[in-house]
Amino acid sequence: MQRRSLGAVMGSGWSGIWQKAKVGVHSAAVENRWVQAFVAKKWSLLLIVMGFLLGRAMILEQLSPFALAFVAVIYFTRKDILHWVGIAAFAGSLLAVNGNTGYLVTEIVIFLLIQKALEKYERSDVSLAPLLVFSSTFLVQLFAELVVSNLTWYSLMMLTVEALLSLVLTLIFIQAIPVFTLTRKNYHLKHEEIICLIILLASVMTGTVGWLVGPVTVEHVLSRYLILLFALVGGAPFGASVGVVTGLILSLANSNAIYQMSLLAFSGMLAGLLKEGNRLMVAFGMLIGSSILSFYMGSSVDMINSAWESLAAVALFLLTPRSVILMLAKYVPGTQENLKSQQDYAKRVRDVTAGRVEQFSEVFRQLARSFKQLTTEDEVSRKEEDVGHFMNAVTQKACESCWKKSQCWDQKFYQTYTYMTDMMSQIETKESMTKKQIPPEWKKACIRTEQVLDVMKGQYSLYKNDMHWKKQIMDSRHLVADQLSGVSQVMEDLAKEIKREGQELFLQEEQIRNALEELGLSIHTIDVISLDEGNIEIEIIHQYTKGFDECRKIIAPLLSEIIGENVAVMREEMHTRGEGYSTVVFGSAKEYEVETGVAGAAKGGDLFSGDSYSTVELGNGKYAVALSDGMGNGERARAESETALSILQQLLQSGMDEKLAIKSLNSVLMLRSSDEMYATVDMALIDMYSANTTFMKIGSTPSFIKRGTEVIPISANNLPVGILSEIDVDLVSIPLQSGDILVMMTDGIFDAPGHAVNKEMWMKRMIQEIDTTLPQDFADCLLERIFRHHHGEIQDDMTVVVARIEKRQPEWATFRWPGITRMERPKTVS
Repeated sequence: MQRRSLGAVMGSGWSGIWQKAKVGVHSAAVENRWVQAFVAKKWSLLLIVMGFLLGRAMILEQLSPFALAFVAVIYFTRKDILHWVGIAAFAGSLLAVNGNTGYLVTEIVIFLLIQKALEKYERSDVSLAPLLVFSSTFLVQLFAELVVSNLTWYSLMMLTVEALLSLVLTLIFIQAIPVFTLTRKNYHLKHEEIICLIILLASVMTGTVGWLVGPVTVEHVLSRYLILLFALVGGAPFGASVGVVTGLILSLANSNAIYQMSLLAFSGMLAGLLKEGNRLMVAFGMLIGSSILSFYMGSSVDMINSAWESLAAVALFLLTPRSVILMLAKYVPGTQENLKSQQDYAKRVRDVTAGRVEQFSEVFRQLARSFKQLTTEDEVSRKEEDVGHFMNAVTQKACESCWKKSQCWDQKFYQTYTYMTDMMSQIETKESMTKKQIPPEWKKACIRTEQVLDVMKGQYSLYKNDMHWKKQIMDSRHLVADQLSGVSQVMEDLAKEIKREGQELFLQEEQIRNALEELGLSIHTIDVISLDEGNIEIEIIHQYTKGFDECRKIIAPLLSEIIGENVAVMREEMHTRGEGYSTVVFGSAKEYEVETGVAGAAKGGDLFSGDSYSTVELGNGKYAVALSDGMGNGERARAESETALSILQQLLQSGMDEKLAIKSLNSVLMLRSSDEMYATVDMALIDMYSANTTFMKIGSTPSFIKRGTEVIPISANNLPVGILSEIDVDLVSIPLQSGDILVMMTDGIFDAPGHAVNKEMWMKRMIQEIDTTLPQDFADCLLERIFRHHHGEIQDDMTVVVARIEKRQPEWATFRWPGITRMERPKTVS
């Protein structure tokens, strides 16, 4: 009762906490929905106002192509406010200079009818909106001209022009309106989309033509205000572009304002040139530009009115909240806010990806733990259970029909059970136990001793077989657990790499650019991919001069001085388009270099040898030299050895531990074929920073290190992979020195002297006698001596791989340039 009441109390406590959490989440969700609803209503109101102004806007005092194009795009992007936008456009057309309300209403009705017909046949798409707008405008205008019998070539041309303008404006609005409808998922706009946005805003301003507030013209104030915003955000190019586009559209709406295009363009350029100051400097630039052109182009009255319009625009500009300018800057390419928004978006994507990878890593880790949950207590209890089943089986077959069953198992249970376990222990130690070897005391206690012995031997055979398969299952479970742990570790490392990519390296890139430009080099782009110690990767695109080789003679030594680590050229690619640019990838220069040579021959001079070799840089600062000998000879043995090396190389490149990689390779080779196929593996992993070498020798012959006149043998006693389900992997780690020559060979070469000779001593003497240090010459010389020893006969597949380790000598020394400071590397993400 106490336990139940305690559980009820704890349950009520947890339920209360859960209810509070749900209430908090619900309140946060409600608050978030209110914020989203407020923002959506704000943008909806703006779109309605824009619909009103576009309904009033006209070009050349008789064309009104704006309203229908705007309503059509709203139909596809914000159908929820379509009726309000339509009413606003209708109201705006009522206040137009030349009434066009009837035409607008009819065009909207025709557009909606055609759109409903297309939706009925499932042909509706936003890509068809320009054609629908063109068709609606052209048909309505043509029908109106035919009704009044006023169709002339001029009127036909004008209505065609209006329909084409509606089509073009629809295409423009399709790209610009999503910025106001919150349907864009990122803040990256192309320059063409920015121009479309400016055209939309300028078209909206056209709806204010004719509005006056004293001596101030509203469209002039709004156009200069728009120029100030874009000049502050995007600089002179955007300021001038906005001025040209806005001035052009306003001059089409009002032919008397044609000079506004040059005035706005010059003012926008001058304001953008002063954007590095602050708002006041941008406003000052616009005031100077507009005043100068007004002085030359207009009368004194026009100059005064222009000054008042510029001051009104400056006042609106200074009152504009900073949040509006930051929001606009996010959409303008090249601005710091736009770059930051893209970086934030990329960082969120990286964090989400890294989080998912970490979740998968934890899943694999939990699976590995679940496979390893068999503790010693479980094994003991399972063994007692198996013994109990064994005793029950023997009792049912030998004692069930015996007339002394009740006497033995009811009255003398412990004595009988002891005798039975003793008998089982003797059979376990000696399976070939005969009837004569039965203890006398057991014969006295049981009248069916011989029958019990036969049944017990048969049951023990089944029990032993059962235990064998259970052990196989246990070994498989442990192997799977180790492999899952390895996969989990690889994915965890991958998540760290993904997070590391999110580090900000802009300061380092700018430092490198400044240092290179001070030397007079023309640098196009610099991308710092990684600054981790021993894993530096920097990509530079620069103008090159053929024959000068600046990347190796100047850039690499300078980077070595700045970073504080030897940097070398990893890859170099010349651009083939004649632009004079080259892409160069710089990376960490390894402390040691490995040069290899290979020589081999197939048995009997055949085409295919059963031996395979591989010399490859794994990408993590390690160089792998591997050799494999497949069982037998010919193409089948070669396929087996190539498969072993390929799988092992891929596992090591993925970051898996060496021992686990060997065990995984062994399990794969056992499962891939039911035939008895195996392969030896002889691999040396050379650390190119410290020359420390790890040898993995699985069923292979000894390897040798020649250091001066000394020859050091390296061997290990391991079976080849693919024979046993579980193998012991012994890793031998030896630090190499500069100038050491590593010799690895298959059994065809090692067994060349025959069985009556000490093969290791014979091979050491053979290696000592070769005086060349070039790996390829060394391998050829050793193979030639083996040929001569066998008088030109090739008795088995023979392959020898020779590797020489040398201390790397930089081609060009680092140099110190005045003013260059050592770079501060970012902290590594843990």
